[in-house]
Amino acid sequence: MKRRMFLPLFALVLGLAGCGDDVASEEDARRAYESLDKSIDKAMQLGFQGFNAASSANIDPQMANGDRTGTITISGKVDQGDSPNKTMTLNEALKDYSDDGEVTYNTSGTAPVLDLKLAGIPDGTLNGTLKGSFTMSGALEGSVTLDLTLSGELQPTMADPMKIERKPGTTKITGTATSEYGTYTVNLTR
Repeated sequence: MKRRMFLPLFALVLGLAGCGDDVASEEDARRAYESLDKSIDKAMQLGFQGFNAASSANIDPQMANGDRTGTITISGKVDQGDSPNKTMTLNEALKDYSDDGEVTYNTSGTAPVLDLKLAGIPDGTLNGTLKGSFTMSGALEGSVTLDLTLSGELQPTMADPMKIERKPGTTKITGTATSEYGTYTVNLTR
């Protein structure tokens, strides 16, 4: 009888060990995005930096550091002109990037794309998507593909009223995170 109880317990332990720290639940999916959330504001600022330096809609690669480690490099296109509305299509390349020191991100191959529509700058609205694959290490490991929609409000930054950021508590993030273990719902507000 002891042997029969041991086999199912052993199979359960092996099944759990296979999941490791990969994205294998809605909580993991939420965390996979949350650790990446600050990169959205950095990407937006780098998009404007590229816009200010560009002579066409295409921007040269712009780089910034993660809060803890690594770099984010943004390239792509930003609408030209002085309109208070901007559309950005930004390619996001991450190298050992981490803002929280818990999850580190890398990208390779086709870069994830952050599409943003900013209306009524500096205190208008933001709508967009983040789509692409990331490799994670640390508290979460493995590959995850994010397919997310973002919508929220904008505000001038405290440090520099000529720059904008997402207004805290207004950005709704919905969509999916897909790993080798399945597709999980992401639904949160930041």
